[in-house]
Amino acid sequence: MRLFGDPATSAALPTAAERIRSVLAAAHSMTVITDGLRTEVRHLDGGDPMGRLHLHPAEPGGHAEHRPAIRLEFTDVAPTPVRDRVRARVTVLGRLLTPYSDLSAESGADSTCMEFERAELETAEGVTRVGLEELDAARPDPLAPYEAGMLTHLLDDHHDLVTLLLRLVHPQPTAAVVRALPLAMDRYGITLRLEERRGHRDVRLAFPSPLDDVEQSGAQIQALFAAARRRSHRNTLPA
Repeated sequence: MRLFGDPATSAALPTAAERIRSVLAAAHSMTVITDGLRTEVRHLDGGDPMGRLHLHPAEPGGHAEHRPAIRLEFTDVAPTPVRDRVRARVTVLGRLLTPYSDLSAESGADSTCMEFERAELETAEGVTRVGLEELDAARPDPLAPYEAGMLTHLLDDHHDLVTLLLRLVHPQPTAAVVRALPLAMDRYGITLRLEERRGHRDVRLAFPSPLDDVEQSGAQIQALFAAARRRSHRNTLPA
């Protein structure tokens, strides 16, 4: 992914562990595979499954082969109608220490204990493996539970502002771009997908500073719009 925006602004990206935690925090459903059975679990809205799933480090010589293997699969889908809407896939693998309990938000079942093997983040850039210590230390992005609503609101009610943000892209998009849509938003910035007649590319616009709370998002987004308007004004001044 190429990064664009104000040259003076660091276009940081979430770590793989942060992205995994964010995908889990915003997940609406997941697939659970254990004991040879594949189960679709829905109604995760508002409940990070990590709150009901206790991950434990692997025990050396702990006879793990006698414990049922479990695989949790999550798919991160863009909330806007971009091409190739799957942004990432997350897989958590391990073995059950206690019987599996339904992890959906509506379930009143007890939590599940799992001997953690690894977590994997699969994106267009490849697959990254994350260990338990790194995953435990990471926190979900503060925008993760709100991102879908924010992006769809931006697209549906303020599409002119999406077009305005293109002023911050360098080099400027050419006539080959037939559509620009917001693809993602996190504490570091906004990613736009520029769709061309053949293929597409993603561009990232960094916020002036990373967010610590969703309440800070309005000011940071407005700062990007203001920068784009200034860029537009400079481009219209007579030479």
